[in-house]
Amino acid sequence: MGAVREEVARRLKRWQSTALPIAQTALAAGLSWLVATEVVGHAHPFFAPIAAVVCLGVSLGQRLRRVVELVVGVSVGVGVGDVLISLIGSGPWQIALVVGLAMSTTVLLDGGAVISLQAGSSAVLVATLLPPSEGGGLDRMVDALVGGLVGLAVTALLPANPLTVAHRQAKAVFGELTEALRGVATAVADHDAVQAAGVLARLRSSQNAVDQFTSALKTGGEIATIAPIRWRSRDELGRYERAAAPVDYALRNTRVLARRALAALRDGERMPDVLPDVLRRYADAVEVLRAELGRGDEPKQARAAVRDAAASATAHQLGGEGFSTKVVLAQVRSVAVDLLQATGLSRAEAVESLPPLTRR
Repeated sequence: MGAVREEVARRLKRWQSTALPIAQTALAAGLSWLVATEVVGHAHPFFAPIAAVVCLGVSLGQRLRRVVELVVGVSVGVGVGDVLISLIGSGPWQIALVVGLAMSTTVLLDGGAVISLQAGSSAVLVATLLPPSEGGGLDRMVDALVGGLVGLAVTALLPANPLTVAHRQAKAVFGELTEALRGVATAVADHDAVQAAGVLARLRSSQNAVDQFTSALKTGGEIATIAPIRWRSRDELGRYERAAAPVDYALRNTRVLARRALAALRDGERMPDVLPDVLRRYADAVEVLRAELGRGDEPKQARAAVRDAAASATAHQLGGEGFSTKVVLAQVRSVAVDLLQATGLSRAEAVESLPPLTRR
């Protein structure tokens, strides 16, 4: 019974995370039908709710572009379908021809996948369920436009909080980086190649968290653009957006660091005693950065923490003779530059703010 309750709880939690998008989509579908029938005066405007559902969907993002793609796709599909079916009739080979020509037209117009698929499906509907005699192509294009616009209106009037998902995904990405830095620090301090291998394996799968973070920011930016009550979220989202790419680079450089640390440990190279402390201080700075971004603050404390940690990572203090160790030390410097850029500095400012990498 315990396992069943846990599974039910997991599914309910998953549903809660999509409840608002589902409600938005359902409301947009109903409203688009109402507008198309009562306002526009179409008797069977089923393209309207279809367009609303496809524009919104459970997975958010790129809705403005999707509305345009839907209208273009429906227009091409209905146009090609109406013309050809009225000339050659309906049947298996006619359907194949109409779909092929409709999708080819969108490809030649340099359309994307959504446009091509919508053109093909619209052509099928015209060729089978809705022959030209039962409704004009222009009416169907209008229905698609109504559905798309109603979907956008529902998003603007009942928007999700764009920062909620951004905070959650940022926590995951920053957490991956923090754990990786601390994991490498512990592996180096304990001379444990097995633990270093484990950190490296986890880092190789961290790109999924980065992709979800990027997607969340794209969705949040769209909501903050079209929903007036979320406009004030744009500054906080902007800080996240500026930090996203540098944090991604920091994860990649940490992956290289972990790989070379593993090689150094396996080859018996002696790494500087101060290295684990530097990496732990980087990890602490990442946590400070996440907290400051989450509060919407300028990440000044994180910037200072990275600089302080990097101050103990000069060539004189770190040293290092083996090839892998030298690569590790170079990556320590690169991670510092990435983290400083995540706090809002340019690359030139980040490099300039670090102590010179020279022996004394």
